[in-house]
Amino acid sequence: MPELPYRTLVWLTYRLAAMFALGLPFVLLIWASVRREASMVRLLTIYWKIASLLAISVLLLTDQRPIGYLTTFLAPLLMVASVWFWVDLNEELADLPPWRPLPLTVRIWRWALSGFGLMAAAMASTSLACMKDVAGANCRVWFEAPQGLHRVAERLFDFVFGGQWTEAVAAFIGYVALVAYVVGLLQWLLVRLPRQGRVAGEF
Repeated sequence: MPELPYRTLVWLTYRLAAMFALGLPFVLLIWASVRREASMVRLLTIYWKIASLLAISVLLLTDQRPIGYLTTFLAPLLMVASVWFWVDLNEELADLPPWRPLPLTVRIWRWALSGFGLMAAAMASTSLACMKDVAGANCRVWFEAPQGLHRVAERLFDFVFGGQWTEAVAAFIGYVALVAYVVGLLQWLLVRLPRQGRVAGEF
């Protein structure tokens, strides 16, 4: 059986991210909100806060910023951790009837996300060397999907606002968002985690 080309594997990673990291949790959040399932809404809200690093990575890779490779590697690992870490939310989810469609779907999604996250991190780890030199062929492959999304956003931005959405603007917003993300994460690690432990609280 022939090996899949590296480019195909990278694109597969992006497509699986669109399904398991973005599309399905968005549907689940709406579903849980409609059903007023507080524990699942909290779990998914926390997930989306953590998963914002994935969007930051796309913004950074749009302008070929080397740090985007690092955030692309870290994002899936943090996303997986965010759906299993909380003791109180795990207990509340375990107490829900397992045959109900929403809790069952959330459980299946958590396992599917875990599999995807480990696979995505393994793929992204192969690009960490690109932080030193982004000119390699395998390095450029990681820019293709973010730059494709950028072209769509550029046309939409121009149509709606009549302005320019450039790669440099995307990278600048990515850097600002990354700083805010790191500050928030450090605040949680240094202040809330020692005080609250693995209880979600007001995270």
